[in-house]
Amino acid sequence: MPQEQTAQVTTAQALESEELVPPAEAHAAHVSPKKVETQADLSAEMKGISDRYAEALKNGRGPETMPRLDYAPYRSSILRHPTKSLHHADPETIELYSPAFGHQDVHALESDLTIQHNGEPQGERIIVAGRVLDGDGRPVAGQLVEIWQANAAGRYIHKRDQHPAPLDPNFTGVGRCITGDDGSYSFTTIKPGAYPWKNHLNAWRPAHIHFSMFGSEFTQRIVTQMYFPGDQLFPLDPIYQSIVDQDARDRLVAEYDHELTSPEWALGYKWDIILTGSKRTWTENEAYGDAGDEE
Repeated sequence: MPQEQTAQVTTAQALESEELVPPAEAHAAHVSPKKVETQADLSAEMKGISDRYAEALKNGRGPETMPRLDYAPYRSSILRHPTKSLHHADPETIELYSPAFGHQDVHALESDLTIQHNGEPQGERIIVAGRVLDGDGRPVAGQLVEIWQANAAGRYIHKRDQHPAPLDPNFTGVGRCITGDDGSYSFTTIKPGAYPWKNHLNAWRPAHIHFSMFGSEFTQRIVTQMYFPGDQLFPLDPIYQSIVDQDARDRLVAEYDHELTSPEWALGYKWDIILTGSKRTWTENEAYGDAGDEE
C-alpha cells in the first residue's frame, strides 16, 4: 500500500468564507481595536504553544493529533467552536434542505478543471491523485469526491473574496469524480496560489485544495484540506498550526510523485485519504461525537 497521507481539519477550517472574516470579527474576543497584531505577534504566540506541547511530550503526555477547536492564534475559532453538546437531528429532515451538487451523473471530464471553459486557465498545471481507503487499507470504491480551490493568483470566485488578485475567466476551481474499484481518484487542475485573510496584519494562507467526500448520503459528508510540500507559509499559518503535533501536520501535505507527472504537461502530487482507524481523516463527526474523534 502507498505511504498513507492523511488529512485533518476542523469544520471552521473547511469553510473558505470563514477564512475571509473581517478584522473586527477575527479580533473581537482578544485584542483592543486600537492594537494591530502582526505576524511576529502571532508567531510568538504559536511558538509558545508549540514549546508547551513539546514539554508535555517530554513529560509523558501522548501525541495530540487533532486540531484544537479553540486554538487562540486562530482568532475566530474561539468565537465559533461549539461550547455545548451536539444534538442528534433527523437525517431525513436534514436532507430535505441539503444542496444539490448536480442534476446528472458525474461525468469523467468533470475531474479536469482546466477544460471547463473556452480558453486555457493561467498557472501551473498539476495532477492530484490518490486513493480513498478505510483504516485497514481497503479501497473505498464508488465514493463521490469533490474539490474546490483558489486560482493561481489565490482568488476564489466568491462574493466575500475581494482582495486585489485577478479572477481567471477560464478557471472556476470546482471539480468532482467517483473513486474507482481500487479507491483511486484523480484531478487535473491548476496549482492554487496563497491568499491573504483577516486573522491578523499580513496574514496569508498556504496554498491548498479543499476535498469533500459524501459517503452514501449528505449527512455523512466530510471536508478537509490538502497542502503542498515545502510551503514557506506553514510555520506562519494558525489554521495549519492548530494541529500542534508535527507528524500529524505532515499528514496534511501531499507527496510530489514524479511518476504521476505527465511529460511536458503537468506535475503530479499523491495524497491518500483514510476514512477510519487511528490515522483516519479527522472530521467533526456528529454521528460518533467525541468517541469518533478518539479512534
